[in-house]
This record gives sequence, structure tokens and C-alpha cells, in this order.
Amino acid sequence: MDKTRRPAPASIDAYIAGFGPEVRAVLRKIRATVWKAAPQAEEKISWGMPAYTQDGVLTFFAAFKDHVSIFPGPEGIERFKKELAPYGTSKGTVKFPLGTPVPYGLIARIVKFRAKENKARAAAQRAKTTG
Repeated sequence: MDKTRRPAPASIDAYIAGFGPEVRAVLRKIRATVWKAAPQAEEKISWGMPAYTQDGVLTFFAAFKDHVSIFPGPEGIERFKKELAPYGTSKGTVKFPLGTPVPYGLIARIVKFRAKENKARAAAQRAKTTG
């Protein structure tokens, strides 16, 4: 799907609704996985895709023609490098090919790691400004 020609969806529900049944099922499961891993996260559309923030960015996710991706940033990729080896990765992106099992448990661990990392960074920043 050519992401450059689609207008930004008004909501995550609208984003997910724009795909076929197989992709919608995967996106819904990723969404539920992120919510379960970080129930305090803020959910929004950013850069035209679902985004989750909590003391900073946790992850984005998106669907493409042949894969779905999460975007946990370079720290998330580096920390789980070995477990992510079977999937296509780049500096801040993981690609899960459509038609293959998506490692939802791994996604949950990545999101929890990012939430913990963001919380520590925010606490350090607060200590720096108040101390």
C-alpha cells in the first residue's frame, strides 16, 4: 500500500479499517498487545500511523503491502537484536512478513522495555531540573 498517497486517518480504528481482513486481524492484535504491555500509554495517530507514547515514544506500527512493522526506535531493536534476527530490521524498524506468525510476546517485551527506559529517562530529567 502506498502510504504517501493516503490521507492521515482520523483514528486508529479508521487506520485499521483501511486494510483487508487478514491485516486488520494482525493490526488489532498488535494494538491489544501494546495496550496490555503499556496500559498507561497514550494512543494517537502520528506520521499517519498508530503511535503510543508514555514519557516519550514507545512504538508506532503500520501495515504495508507484504508486511506489518513496528517502530520501537533503535534502543528497542538493539536490546532485542538476537530475538529479532529472524525478521527484517533496520535502525528503528522491525518487519513481520504477512502470512507468517507475528511474535506478539516479543512485541510486548519490547514495549515494556521501552516504557521502563522512558520512565527512567524522564525521572533522570526531572532529577536534573529539580536537583
